[in-house]
Amino acid sequence: MLRCIAVDDEPLALQLLEDYIRKVPFLELVASCGDAFEAARALQANAVDLIFIDIQMPGLTGLQFIQSLAKRPMVILITAYKKFATEGFDLDVVDYLVKPMGLDRFMKACFKAQELHQLRTGNTGVGSSGTGGGAGAGGGVSGGAGTEFFFVNVDYSLVKVLFADIVWIEGSGDYVKIHLRSSAKVLMVRTSAKTLEGELPADKFIRIHKSYIVSVAGITAVRKNSVFIGELELPVGETYREGLRQITGREL
Repeated sequence: MLRCIAVDDEPLALQLLEDYIRKVPFLELVASCGDAFEAARALQANAVDLIFIDIQMPGLTGLQFIQSLAKRPMVILITAYKKFATEGFDLDVVDYLVKPMGLDRFMKACFKAQELHQLRTGNTGVGSSGTGGGAGAGGGVSGGAGTEFFFVNVDYSLVKVLFADIVWIEGSGDYVKIHLRSSAKVLMVRTSAKTLEGELPADKFIRIHKSYIVSVAGITAVRKNSVFIGELELPVGETYREGLRQITGREL
């Protein structure tokens, strides 16, 4: 069960949110709040896994309230204005619901939260050969030790990525690009290459450059200054050659 609170200054909207929450079998509503200050008191009095909160509220907005929390539960934002989506993404929220929302869209957001909670606690139930948990620092990624996959935030959705499907990863400023075997579409994830590297199995991936991480299984040839994945040639940074030497058993 996910223990949650609902926060909205509009009584009818709050009532609808309460009704929706009660229809979801894995949610437990522990408090219903009319503003952010009531929500703060509810968090002090209860252990909470998930917050459903409206953005536009008098006194303290939902975004300001979430930003003020030192220890932040999972958050699903609710608003009548799509223009706040960017701010929500920066806060690494689970999902962003636009009013009026249907029960089907609400359920989709709840399943995302449940899946993320299971990953963080190591209780995935599927796709795992072991247990473990932890979300990637800085947002964007989450997975567990021993799992065969992880989830990344792409376009406000948690996308499941199999480690075996990753060919190579390219750092690009505040984002990384994940190149997959199964799709020509590149996944753009807001996180750093360093953070993402910590989420990957060390025996399956190797950092070859400050901007590149590659699948060991995908490497077809190695030179002193290059790694080849089929016809793709990627540069090797000076400080990363030792890792390649250990994999190949040869001096580069």
